[in-house]
Amino acid sequence: MLYHVYELNHAALTPLRAATQWSQTLLRSPLNPLSQTLTGRTLTAALDVFESATRRYGKPEFGLTHTRINGQPIAVTMRRVWQKPFCTLQHFQRDPAALAKLRGAPHKDPKVLIVAPMSGHYATLLRGTVEAMLPEHDVYITDWTDARLVPLYSGRFDLDDYIDYLIEMLQHLGPDCHVIAVCQPGPAALAATALMAEDDDPAGPASLIVMGSPIDPRRSPTLPNKLAEERPLQWFRDHVISHVPLTHPGFFRRVYPGFIQLSSFLSMNQESHVDAQHQFFKSLITGDGDEESKHREFYDEYLSVMDLTEEFYLQTIKDIFQDHLLPRGLFKHRGRLVKPECITTTALMTVEGEKDDISGIGQTQAAHDLCVNIPQDRQFDYIQSGVGHYGVFNGSRFRAEIQPRMRDFIRSFPSRPR
Repeated sequence: MLYHVYELNHAALTPLRAATQWSQTLLRSPLNPLSQTLTGRTLTAALDVFESATRRYGKPEFGLTHTRINGQPIAVTMRRVWQKPFCTLQHFQRDPAALAKLRGAPHKDPKVLIVAPMSGHYATLLRGTVEAMLPEHDVYITDWTDARLVPLYSGRFDLDDYIDYLIEMLQHLGPDCHVIAVCQPGPAALAATALMAEDDDPAGPASLIVMGSPIDPRRSPTLPNKLAEERPLQWFRDHVISHVPLTHPGFFRRVYPGFIQLSSFLSMNQESHVDAQHQFFKSLITGDGDEESKHREFYDEYLSVMDLTEEFYLQTIKDIFQDHLLPRGLFKHRGRLVKPECITTTALMTVEGEKDDISGIGQTQAAHDLCVNIPQDRQFDYIQSGVGHYGVFNGSRFRAEIQPRMRDFIRSFPSRPR
C-alpha cells in the first residue's frame, strides 16, 4: 500500500511539474524583461528547487570514458562480462593497444573486483573509487540490479544468494584477483573468501580490502546500528516492506523501497541537507555556476536509489545487525558454518574513517580478530583522519591518502601463496 501511495503522489505532481517546466522556460527567455531582474531570478530559482525536489531520479551513468596514465589519455570501455538477474559484472576495459604503445610491451596490471554496496544507492556511487583505481588496475565492479526491475519469475534473492554471486564472479575472473568491499558487502565478501579458502578454491582472492564495513556492529555503535537493534524484525517487515506496483517489471515483488531508504538517509543529516538546498537556491539567484554544478552532481547521485528484495534486507538486518552472527562465530551460508580462520593466504587490509557515522571505529577492524590465521605481515589496518563514511571511498582524502595505500598493499601481495 505504501508504495502505491508513493506512486499516486508522484502522478499527482505531474501537472505541477509540467507547469513548472513551462514557467521556467518563460522566465529564462531573453525576450522576457523579468529574466534579468532579481525577481525573475528568484522565481526561476524557486521553480528549479521544486523541480529537483520532486523529480524521480533514475540510475546514473558511470560516464568513465577515459583515464590518464603517465599523463596520456587512454580510452575506457565499460563491458558486461557476467550477468545474473540481480547483478551485472562490469569491466572497465582500458584500450589494450594504447596501453601496449604507452608502455612499450604487454603489461598486466592487478585485477581488482570492487564490490559495491547493495544498500540503496547504485554502484555509480563508487564512480570516484573506480576512477582512482583505473590508471594502475584492471577494474571490475558489481552493478546490482534494482529489485523493482526484476520479474517475480526470476526468483528470490537473499544474503546467501549475494555470497553465491560473489563466489561465482571470482571464479569467472580467475586466480589472483583482489577484492575491495565497500561498506555493506564487507561481511559477505569475508564470508565468500572464507568459504573459498576452506574449499581450497584457486580463484580465492589474493587480497581482501574491507572499507567502512559492519563486520562487528557492536563496536562503536552508530545511529543506524542502534535503530536496527531497537526494533524486532517483525517491525521492519510490517513498516518498511511493500509490494512493487503494477507499473514496474517486478510488480508484486516484496521489497524495501528506495524512497523509504532515501528518507532514512536524509533524516540522519536533515540540517545539512536543508542548508545545502538553501545554498543551492542562493547560487541559482547569484548565478554561481560552480556551486550549482557541484550541488547537482552530488544530489543527482545521492537521490538515485534502488529497491532491495525483502529477503535480502531482512536477513541482513537480523544476521548482521541484530544477532551479530559473524563476529560471534555463528554465521552460516546455506547451513554451512562460515570459518574466517580458514583464511590463511589472502592478505587483509581494513580502512576506516575517523568521523564515520555509519560504521563506527572498530567495526571494520574486527575482521583482523576473526582472521586469526592470516600472518601478521599480510595484514594492514588504516584509519583515515578527518573523513566520514563517504570520504572512506571517495573525495580528495581518498585519492591522496587512502587509494595510494590500497595500491601499495595490492602490489605487495600480487598472488596467494600456493
